[in-house]
Amino acid sequence: MRTLVLNAGYEPLAVVPLRRAIVLVLTDKASVLVAEDLPVTSPGGEVPRPAVIVLTRYVRVPFGRAVPVSRRGVLRRDGSRCAYCARSASTVDHVLPRSRGGTDTWENLVACCLRCNGAKGDRTPEEMGWSLRHRPRTPRGAAWLLRGAEHSSPLWLDYLPEVPDAA
Repeated sequence: MRTLVLNAGYEPLAVVPLRRAIVLVLTDKASVLVAEDLPVTSPGGEVPRPAVIVLTRYVRVPFGRAVPVSRRGVLRRDGSRCAYCARSASTVDHVLPRSRGGTDTWENLVACCLRCNGAKGDRTPEEMGWSLRHRPRTPRGAAWLLRGAEHSSPLWLDYLPEVPDAA
């Protein structure tokens, strides 16, 4: 069970475990905005089970945070579809292979199926006669900076920004 934390200005800030959310509520650092139907019970009483909480004080977020590159992030950005053949992707491929100086950046990594990844090897798409379905780029927006939001609860939908499609 996880809880969405909103800043005092109602922008998404983080996704935290239920236990951390309850501590924030009980210490008056946050208030419950949306609660699940089933409350949390203890010998001391009942507490609403928070699905979305809002902080009572504004937390300053560093401007210009970069979205960290990760395998999971590349697959999410590309919709788990191969950049070459549009099949279901489970691996990540370097457009310019590492053996030729390619780096682990958003602009050089694409989602790839096992078949295309094995066939491509250490060649570029141009050498294979292939083309990319879309140009890889760095994802933007608050939803990409919010860790854990890829597995969101339906109760969070009103508070999360839309993630634009990669295409």
